[in-house]
Amino acid sequence: MKIVVCVKQVPDTTEVKVDEKTGTLIREGVPSIINPFDQFAMEEGVRLRELLAGEGDEDKPELIALSMGPPQARTELMKCLALGADRGILLTDRAFAGADTWVTALTLSLAIKKLEDVKLVLCGLQAIDGDTGQVGPELAQCLRFPQVTYVEKIAVEDKKIVAHRQTGEGYAVIESKLPVLLTLITPSDFVPTNPPFSKIMKAKKKPYEEWNISNIDGDPDRLGLNGSPTQVRRVFPPPKHEKGVIIEDEAENAVKQLVDYLMKENLV
Repeated sequence: MKIVVCVKQVPDTTEVKVDEKTGTLIREGVPSIINPFDQFAMEEGVRLRELLAGEGDEDKPELIALSMGPPQARTELMKCLALGADRGILLTDRAFAGADTWVTALTLSLAIKKLEDVKLVLCGLQAIDGDTGQVGPELAQCLRFPQVTYVEKIAVEDKKIVAHRQTGEGYAVIESKLPVLLTLITPSDFVPTNPPFSKIMKAKKKPYEEWNISNIDGDPDRLGLNGSPTQVRRVFPPPKHEKGVIIEDEAENAVKQLVDYLMKENLV
């Protein structure tokens, strides 16, 4: 049995800048991190591996960290291995570049199908660089797996997943047999783990692979930019707001000045 956690390398949002001429993100020199929602999913995967284990080590599920991105995304997968993943796989190929959310999900699904015997897939709720929240549900559709979204708590009972799903009114408790895909929302009290040096060194000895389009039997016409039905034409920051008008006076005079200003601007 295998558990797959999908992770994404994202730019540190406090450092993101946009090229005003081209409207594209400036990535050069910008530090990257594991998408925070995905790190929570990774740490939950480590916990669930133990809960789903049988009596012997041979029955323990294999926990796989899966990502799609450029070669430098290896850094984030190494952190996943240090956090406790058994194996890391990076889908990296120019043929994957420019993929929208649907084609990203399709590419990930082809890799998961190649792995075989995957019974549980965990995804972060969304990526902080895109905030679409689409890849997880689309991946479930590609895999034909039932899905539970907005999960904030997971338990295991008799090899079944019991998920607490956040709703507008509170939460719903949903029980599912395996296989299933869950998208996880990070609890407010979650503190990301920083692996100690000893685990970082051990991570370098764990299995790590880089797969290209041939490894997943992908069709170049269906993947990457070629297969994407949607394309991002431009990214731009919101316009800067001018400083507001501040009225400092006695209450009666301030009210009069405010009314005069609103009428002048045709706001009333």
